[in-house]
Amino acid sequence: MIALFIGRFQPFHNAHLSDVKEALKKGDEIIIAIGSSQESHTQDNPFSLKERKEIIHNVLKENHISEFKIISIPDINNDGKWVDHVKSIIPNFDIVYTGNELTERLFREKGYEVNKIKLIPNVSATKIRDMMIKDEDWEKLVPNEVVSYIKKIDGVKRVKGINKV
Repeated sequence: MIALFIGRFQPFHNAHLSDVKEALKKGDEIIIAIGSSQESHTQDNPFSLKERKEIIHNVLKENHISEFKIISIPDINNDGKWVDHVKSIIPNFDIVYTGNELTERLFREKGYEVNKIKLIPNVSATKIRDMMIKDEDWEKLVPNEVVSYIKKIDGVKRVKGINKV
């Protein structure tokens, strides 16, 4: 069974890693679809596609996970055509994992089995970015590889700069 895990991963965090591991218990392979792949250096999407791919690859490699592919999914801003858009890029998958209610609804409407990911309380990319801005301890919410990568690219400074009012 091939699992499709869709998210923006801004940044990839401990709940994402937990979800990947859970999906692989039920499937043979996971396709990690990076949504809003054309977006970067914005408030909701501070990290580029290249950066997100590298972060995810580093985390999964460190966790001895090799049964994955990372694929980019650019936005088309058309909910009615979005599932077909995803299928045109990723033709074969059996189950969808997502934490996004709209994504869940759109795939269910097309007849796909959707497994809503279990959110870890107080762990979300939005919260992590907010913690970066406030100089709070965001590092505990992400794998060590994410901390290292974000420090290497001066990602906290970027997030703070984007979010200046």
